[in-house]
Amino acid sequence: MKKIIIAFLICGLSISAFSQTTNNSKIEKIKNLLEMTGSGKLGVQVASNMMAAFQKSYTTVDEKFWDDFAKEIKAEDLVNLIIPIYDKYYTEDDIDQVISFYNTPTGKKMIETLPIVTQESMTAGQAWGKQIGEKVIQQLTEKGYLNN
Repeated sequence: MKKIIIAFLICGLSISAFSQTTNNSKIEKIKNLLEMTGSGKLGVQVASNMMAAFQKSYTTVDEKFWDDFAKEIKAEDLVNLIIPIYDKYYTEDDIDQVISFYNTPTGKKMIETLPIVTQESMTAGQAWGKQIGEKVIQQLTEKGYLNN
């Protein structure tokens, strides 16, 4: 518990220090970009899926606990953790240009299709990884490294 409290304090100090060194205009633009791309909502969805997995594993835990804990998961918390990362790697002009792109028809299409493209890409990546794993086992067996 002590470690968790210390981690939260460090994060709070980091965010406080960050907000003092980055101009508010850039912060607002980063927030806008993250909202446009649905980053916070996606994070909440991932957290909700994780909570569902926990709930299946801990079946003796009261439903009220899960409901109360779910209320603590907020997109804004994730966005506040992501802002310093964007600030570190992108200039304000970079952010402006990405926002401009996402306001074009092609940019809007990318945002709209990104969840399904990501999902299908992950499925393809898993299939590819499985194929590689099977080839490794096959070649290890053929070369005598594995005993049947």
